[in-house]
Amino acid sequence: MVSKRLQEIPASGTIAISNLVSQMKSEGIDIVSFSMGEPDFTTPANVIDACCDSLRSGNTHYTPSMGIPALRKAVADVTRETNGVPCQASNVLITPCKQAIFLTALAYIDPGDEVILADPSWVSYEACIRLAGGMPVYIPTKFEEKFVIDPALIEAAITPRTKMIILNTPSNPTGGIIPRDVLKQIADIAIRNGIKVMSDEIYESIIYEGKHTSIASFPGMFENTIIVSGLSKSHAMTGWRLGWAIAPEEDIKAINKLQSHSISCAVSFVQDASVEAITGPQDARDAMVAEFRKRRDLALDLISEIPGIQCNVPDGAFYIFPKYDADLPSAKLAEILLKEGHVAVTPGSAFGPSGEGFFRLSYATSEEQIREGISRIKKVMSQL
Repeated sequence: MVSKRLQEIPASGTIAISNLVSQMKSEGIDIVSFSMGEPDFTTPANVIDACCDSLRSGNTHYTPSMGIPALRKAVADVTRETNGVPCQASNVLITPCKQAIFLTALAYIDPGDEVILADPSWVSYEACIRLAGGMPVYIPTKFEEKFVIDPALIEAAITPRTKMIILNTPSNPTGGIIPRDVLKQIADIAIRNGIKVMSDEIYESIIYEGKHTSIASFPGMFENTIIVSGLSKSHAMTGWRLGWAIAPEEDIKAINKLQSHSISCAVSFVQDASVEAITGPQDARDAMVAEFRKRRDLALDLISEIPGIQCNVPDGAFYIFPKYDADLPSAKLAEILLKEGHVAVTPGSAFGPSGEGFFRLSYATSEEQIREGISRIKKVMSQL
């Protein structure tokens, strides 16, 4: 009785691994998990305090479907001032980040429409596209080019059915950043062809080299872009489920129509806490980013000691995406690492065809776990 559209959607590769890890841990097995893109830090104390204050003051009711005015203004202000995007509070919809992506797909993709995205890319983009009736069009990227998407290949892939381009910078799973000049070329292509861009900027605050550039900051591009972002990664707020979409007012109203018929609104007291997360002190966020950088460098040093593995230096997010030369599909390698080495990674094939021959490792965990987990990987790989 399940719908055909749902039957055609595979389960999330990252969530499937996470569920298996939880099951094995419940059985008493010691697992080092690099599978989830989740900071191991606790949400900053000032944000938790703001949430408790909100609850105690009775903010436990519905909010406007687009979000409370103070939070919409805070999101607009920081995006405008930090990223140069010409937005106001009226351009902001408060919603969980993954929800923003899903709602955008439903709002703009019709059956048969084509959506261009990098290969590899985050696991749920394809699912959102297909649930809306669209067809993902993967643009292969290369390890040797740090997985930066080639604008010429984007333009060559455009057909009369092309409806949208999805970008993610910094990238999950590669940690790569799309350079400013490449983003400008993509912006010109999108404007020239009248194609919307959905820009997933959830890792915008976790950058080690360079500065984040939003494609919506280029002249004429704000009108053509839907930005999605949030606080899950930057402020260790994965469980709070709070993010946003930023777009021209007519687009925000269209997406909000779906929000009003689904979750109605984001959680009231979480919105109050999120105002504090954005407008309050950023010391905790900056300290987390500094720690992520140390962990990245440690993970790279350790993984480089394993024969047959190569890895780019990621400029952002908290993932490395090693290439391996063992003659095994990435799903099989991940299975062996989990069952024999008791270490969890995500197979590269979960992120698209070009992810085969790679695996994703999240270093958003302790130094002790990084050392132990990569030691286990080294032991297993030496036996293959």
